[in-house]
Amino acid sequence: MLGKFFQKPGAELSDRVPPGQRLSKGFPVLTYGDMPQIDRDSWQFQVWGLAIQKTFRWSDFMAMPQSSFTTDFHCVTTWSKLDVQWIGIKVTDFMQYVEVDPQAIHVMEHCYGDYTTNISMEDFLREENFFAHTLFGDPLPPDHGGPLRLVVPHLYAWKSAKWINGLEFLNHEALGFWERNGYHRRGEPFAEERYSDR
Repeated sequence: MLGKFFQKPGAELSDRVPPGQRLSKGFPVLTYGDMPQIDRDSWQFQVWGLAIQKTFRWSDFMAMPQSSFTTDFHCVTTWSKLDVQWIGIKVTDFMQYVEVDPQAIHVMEHCYGDYTTNISMEDFLREENFFAHTLFGDPLPPDHGGPLRLVVPHLYAWKSAKWINGLEFLNHEALGFWERNGYHRRGEPFAEERYSDR
């Protein structure tokens, strides 16, 4: 199994592949529950909580500045894929269209299918984070979170919420689905923050 689908990273990749990870030869799909099927014409994205409530349509996202990204992707289930190519909208660019109360210190990511995951504002607002709609030159497929997912390269992939459709800004930490079910609150791969110590 290791040789067919995964391989051990060489020492030369120690600065890119976190401890305990194997390199994937493909791009595995891991999903809890049913996979949502969302039509772009009816898709919408909402912002609320400690922010001026706002609803975005697909055309709104496509009118925002578009960027290309090449990132490494690390799953908590111990596989990594290097040099994944995406197109999307930087979080920092998106936030130019949102008015958030300075008291907001955490974000709850909401998704079609009722999945949630939490992230601190400090982690969320990093320059390398983005909303992705294209993967390796093709529209992001549903099994990888299409039509839109958040990508947070510096944290384990469960923080890169698939099928994202909203952000709730909070003045406190609230735990999302996997965090309530034993995963670490933050999920930093190089620290191997896989599971909660509570």
